[in-house]
Amino acid sequence: DVQLQASGGGFVQAGGYRRLSCAAAPGIFDDYAIGWFRQAPGKERESVSCIISSRGTTHYADSVKGRFTISRDNFKNTVYLEMNNLKPEDTATYYCAAPQHSGWPGCWPNVFDYWGQGTQVTVSS
Repeated sequence: DVQLQASGGGFVQAGGYRRLSCAAAPGIFDDYAIGWFRQAPGKERESVSCIISSRGTTHYADSVKGRFTISRDNFKNTVYLEMNNLKPEDTATYYCAAPQHSGWPGCWPNVFDYWGQGTQVTVSS
């Protein structure tokens, strides 16, 4: 199995900043997409942002465009999600995930196969 470890969640006030990290096992990084998804209580899991560095491709959900930035450090096998101007509606458990196959699969939860354990982000108003 592919190991993914998400971290960096916590409590933050509205308007604040948080950086999430997703550490991935070596070997899946080079031409694999890594995605960030989130799920709030009572809601479906939704896409936040995805990246594949080999093609310079990124994707952002409309709700986070201009506020969140995804990046990856291939040397450290880590993907980051920098979240600026956080809003209470960003409160959710955030998950990072990887697909089973290399290449760009799109940025939808159902095309990702390996999931980290999730990290909680709570934004207070």
